[in-house]
Amino acid sequence: MNDAPRDPGPEPAAPAAPAAPAAPAAPAAPAAPAIRIGPRAGIVIVLAALLGLVAFFWPFVVAPGTFASHYAPPLIFGVLLVLVLSVVISEIAEGGIDSKALAMLGVLSAVNAALRPLGAGTAGVETVFFVLVLAGRVYGPGFGFTLGCTSLFASALITGGVGPWMPYQMFGCAFVGMLAGFLPRASGRREVLMLAVYGSFSGYLFGFLLNLSFWPFSVDPGSSIAYLPGLPFTEQWQRYIAFDVATSLGWDTGRAVTNFVCILLAGPAVLTVFRRAARRARFRAPVRFAPPGTPRKDGPGA
Repeated sequence: MNDAPRDPGPEPAAPAAPAAPAAPAAPAAPAAPAIRIGPRAGIVIVLAALLGLVAFFWPFVVAPGTFASHYAPPLIFGVLLVLVLSVVISEIAEGGIDSKALAMLGVLSAVNAALRPLGAGTAGVETVFFVLVLAGRVYGPGFGFTLGCTSLFASALITGGVGPWMPYQMFGCAFVGMLAGFLPRASGRREVLMLAVYGSFSGYLFGFLLNLSFWPFSVDPGSSIAYLPGLPFTEQWQRYIAFDVATSLGWDTGRAVTNFVCILLAGPAVLTVFRRAARRARFRAPVRFAPPGTPRKDGPGA
């Protein structure tokens, strides 16, 4: 009989500790703007906005005939707007615009230039604003400002719309795209609805400001809605409101409705495409140089 002790075998493994709950995923950081606006460029844009308001409201500032010609004031302010836009774009570019942002700017400028002739001239239908609003929203105010200038300039060359009104149109579209980049953060349907309402409002505001540039020359001076130099501001303002409602409200409504419908219907898909392009482009991503001999990491995050 063998009295040797039996091998008890391996000890039972200790029970595994319960897994720690997974930490909630951090919200995704907003994408870097395609074109950064530095402090100096911001100051230049504010000054340009003030000068732009003076240029748009020139009938309330300078009477026709002040510069020896009735048509001199809008031409002078138009030249000033071109100079201001050049300074602003140069300041924005100095703040930082890389090749990827420049390529995106060229593509969207060409798209807008091709879209504009499809609707302009038919009951106020304008197909250029909804792309401008969505691009400014995704790629930032600096990109929206620059896209507004380049889109209108390119479309004017294509359609033969070069004239004294072009600087005013460029300036108005530039601020439509820029202000879209400053809208508050939102997501989903709320964001699309906010952009649609803003697009509709910008359609009315764009027409309201553009009418100021040619109002003194577009109506018979004997009309009750004509511009009359020397009238008090309140009476002059009432005349302009009546002029805008009588001659431009229907056209501006067509533009506002077009913006609202296009953004509401195509906005979700276009925003998705723009944001996917922004993620792939990784605007202003830092460049790091690895020492020689370091193995290269392949993959989307490399």
